[in-house]
Amino acid sequence: MSSQKKILVIGSNGQIGTVLTKKLGQKFGFENVIGSDLRIPDIPTKFIFEECSVLNKEKLEEIINRYNISDVYLLAAYLSAKGEKNIDKAWDLNMNGLLHILNFAKEKKIQKIFWPSSIAVFGPSTPKNDVPQYTITEPTTIYGVSKLAGESLCNYYHNKFGVDVRSIRYPGIIGWESMPGGGTTDYAVDIFHEALKHQEYTCFLSRDRTLPMMYMDDAIQATIGIMGAQFDKIKIRTSYNLSSCHFSPNDLAEEIKKHIPSFKIKYKVDERDALAQGWPSSINDRHARNDWGWEPNFNLSQIVSDIILNLRNRYNK
Repeated sequence: MSSQKKILVIGSNGQIGTVLTKKLGQKFGFENVIGSDLRIPDIPTKFIFEECSVLNKEKLEEIINRYNISDVYLLAAYLSAKGEKNIDKAWDLNMNGLLHILNFAKEKKIQKIFWPSSIAVFGPSTPKNDVPQYTITEPTTIYGVSKLAGESLCNYYHNKFGVDVRSIRYPGIIGWESMPGGGTTDYAVDIFHEALKHQEYTCFLSRDRTLPMMYMDDAIQATIGIMGAQFDKIKIRTSYNLSSCHFSPNDLAEEIKKHIPSFKIKYKVDERDALAQGWPSSINDRHARNDWGWEPNFNLSQIVSDIILNLRNRYNK
């Protein structure tokens, strides 16, 4: 495996990073995957770990050179709800972290970059249903603003310097292997833990707030899939729309009740609902499907069944 590519995952302790590093290690060999984050993981990892901030350009460069990194997955970010309370830090992390990695690619220190955007780039002026790839983007959060600016920056570096940067607009992502990290769609992860432990949950979004969502397994499949696609298959260098399913808190609760009949949901709406109000209800992702073969595997019923099965096994242990 020594001839394998060397992969750096920045933000490896996060909701997506925790699962992605595991999947990349299984695919390419754990000796070829280097994770980095602000703090050491709580449990031992099979992959190599380096404690480092994406804002520490000098240490990042040293890590890239030492391991001869070819591919970088840049997941470190201030998410939507957290970012509204830390505007300066959110902009600094989300934009300067990306700029560091793009410049490393421009200098040919790395070959390929994955950087995720988000449905947060959309806003109240965006169509609500079946949102097309090319549409009005007027975000209302610093997270969305920074992601939209990042999309343009990625496109600029690709067109001007030939940087191979690839991106998808993540919808809300839910799974069972890791805990959420401060996003507006976090309710769809928390609800399962509370349903199994207490048979009730108080939701901070309104009952019928329908949002595009995706199972973690599909998100990881898409992330590795776009990075594995041939260079000329990637036609969009801002960020691809990505879709799987869409549902409201009430839809999710009703599906959970099929497995836990005693489950009850209450609503105590806070500022996160106002953030979500400006986002689309459903997304059109035909470009991702046509260009590099994206296809989701999980619908809402399958997502709920799989999460409850895995969490029951975890809690029983």
